[in-house]
Amino acid sequence: MEIVNRKARYNYFIEDEIECGIELLGSEVKSIREGSCNIKDCYAKIKNNEVYVINMFIKKYSHSSEIFNQSETRQRKLLLHKKEILKLNEKVNKEGYTLIPLKIYFNKDNRAKLLLGVCKGKKNYDKRETIKERDIKRKIEKDLKKY
Repeated sequence: MEIVNRKARYNYFIEDEIECGIELLGSEVKSIREGSCNIKDCYAKIKNNEVYVINMFIKKYSHSSEIFNQSETRQRKLLLHKKEILKLNEKVNKEGYTLIPLKIYFNKDNRAKLLLGVCKGKKNYDKRETIKERDIKRKIEKDLKKY
């Protein structure tokens, strides 16, 4: 199962991508496998040399007990090396970048991974340019399909 943040590519210029692990509970992993997760409105923040993803919604797993269910939008720690965190912190503080989750997936070892993008926000004219390029590509593909 792969959960993708499609709005991120529209709203931000993605400068760099980093794969990192997520500190999850067992019921959250099962819920992500079902596809009951939303990363559309979330972002990552660096606090005390640790990276946390904020506002990521993971629905409570339907077959688990109420004891094991945590808050659906709690802060979740991201697992990165110290050098990577320092490099990210430098970019975010000095150059004005934002950390945006791009997708959640399971790697070949069945571990939940989050692809974190180092992004810079787009202005309205950049968004219009993106739409224009997408429409041109779509028209070219349609014309090529006819021939």
